[in-house]
Parts: sequence; C-alpha cells; structure tokens
Amino acid sequence: MSDPREPARAIAGTGMGGAMDLAASEAETLERAPGGPDGGAPTGKPRSLWSDAWHDLRRNPVFLVSALVILFLIFISLWPSAIASGSPLRCDLAKAQEGSQPGAPFGYDGQGCDVYTRTVYGARTSVAVGVCATLGVAVLGSVLGGLAGFFGGVWDSILSRITDIFFAIPVVLGGLVLLSVVTSSTIWPVIGFMVLLGWPQISRIARGAVITAKQNDYVQAARALGASNSRLLLRHIAPNAVAPVIVVATIALGTYIALEATLSYLGVGLKPPSVSWGIDISAASPYIRNAPHALLWPSGALAVTVLAFIMLGDAVRDALDPRLR
Repeated sequence: MSDPREPARAIAGTGMGGAMDLAASEAETLERAPGGPDGGAPTGKPRSLWSDAWHDLRRNPVFLVSALVILFLIFISLWPSAIASGSPLRCDLAKAQEGSQPGAPFGYDGQGCDVYTRTVYGARTSVAVGVCATLGVAVLGSVLGGLAGFFGGVWDSILSRITDIFFAIPVVLGGLVLLSVVTSSTIWPVIGFMVLLGWPQISRIARGAVITAKQNDYVQAARALGASNSRLLLRHIAPNAVAPVIVVATIALGTYIALEATLSYLGVGLKPPSVSWGIDISAASPYIRNAPHALLWPSGALAVTVLAFIMLGDAVRDALDPRLR
C-alpha cells in the first residue's frame, strides 16, 4: 500500500525545484538586462558627478564639435609651422592687397603680408592670452571667494564691497586707461589687466558655491568628527563647489579672447611686431573696400574661436548641472 504523503512530497519537490529554476532564470535575466554586467553601465558602484558628466559629454554633439575645433586651435598654437611654412613678419609691398593666389590662399593685406600665415600665427597669441587669463582669474577668484564664503563675517563683507567696486569699472574703458601707459608689446600686461578686472565674477560664483556646499550634512558630520578647516575645504567642500567655477571659466575664456582682440584693435592691447587677430583686423579696416579678404579671414577665425569656447562652456554646464538633465 502506497503512502498517501508521497504525492504531496512529489508536488513539494517539484514546486521547490520550479522555484529554484525560476529564481535562477530571473537572476540570469537581470544579469543580462541593460544596467547589468553584460549590458549597459555596471550596477555595482554608482557614478560620481564627474564620471556622469563625462558620460553625457561624450554623447553631446555640441561638445564634440567644439572640442575638435579647440584641439585644432591648440595644435596650430603650439606648432603653427605645421600648416604655415612662411613667416608672419615677412611682407612685400609689391603684393599689397592682392587676392588669393598659389602660396597665399587668403591673399595679402595692405602691407603685403600673407594673411593666411598671420591668421595661423595669430591663434597662438589669442589662445595663450585666453588660457593664461582664465587660469589666473579662476585661481585668484576661487581662493578669495572660497575663503570668504567659508569663513564669512568681516572678511566676507570686505570682499563683497571690493567686488562691487570692480564690477562698477567698465572693462573696455578700464583697459583704455590702464593699458595706454604700457609700452611693452608682450602679452603679460594684457593678461594682468584681465586678471585684475576678471576675478570678481569668479569670486562671487565660488563664494556662493562654497556657502551652499558647507551647509550639506556630510560637511557638518565631518566637522562634528573634528575635521580641521583646511580638511573641510580641500576634501569635502572644494570638490563639490568647483563645478560652477569650471563652467563660468570655460565660457569666460572665449570672452577674454574677444577682449584681447578688442583692446588690440583699439591700439592699447598687443602692439606690433606681435601677431594678433585684433591687430590684423585694425590694420585691414581702412582697406575693407579694396581688400575685404584681409579683414574677413582674421575676423572669421576670431568668431569661430570665441564660439567654440562658448559652446564648450554651455555643454559643460548642461553636463554638470543636474537640473538641466
């Protein structure tokens, strides 16, 4: 006589086996699903702000196009002779205002200088001024604004009043006044002027970012555990407050390049024998009817450069700001 509990045991065994098979099937499905180890991003460790931003930037066509243009500008700034064999200072008055011809695809300006060669070498000056001015402004403004936002009190009040004074100074007018007494033809007086009048904007951005970051719970927890002020600033606040500074500095880089060209055009920025797009635009302006090519090529190069840096800054802003996703 058979045991009546055998069918129940068989059903239980079958049920347990089915459950085990179902669990294994679900685990395999989850493992192969997007976001699992075999498909998509890994699910182990969540991405940080910077890795998440880089993940978005690589898929942003605006960032890719602007980055390619900027990389090309950096390349010709470091090695202009790679695409321009002549000298930007070699001029022949017999060829003044001549148009495009073999060996001179952009033609010649009013002094008989090769417009193509001067346009290529002018990128070195513009990129150098923009990068150095941006680094100086970012470092000085971030340090002063970060300290003011972290410590507050009298230091914060004094810095706020100083920044208000600098904001009241018109940039172009300040350049005309300060740089008119400078006789040097190097880029350093122009860079110094830009840093002098540019740091208050970065300082205000850094101050606000630090004030916001220092109120977070992890900063308060680190302070309660006895972390020093320097550790709080460098390890906990600065990494989380630097994003808006990077965005503003990237956009400002294009603005500084345009400002250098404006000051050089007005005759108070870079001076000959320096090669600058602003100098070439100023020299070609009287001949715009007879030789428009001498004005259009350096103006176009300046416009493309400024636009590339502004587009790069917009793409970085969209990637670093979670509210814009």
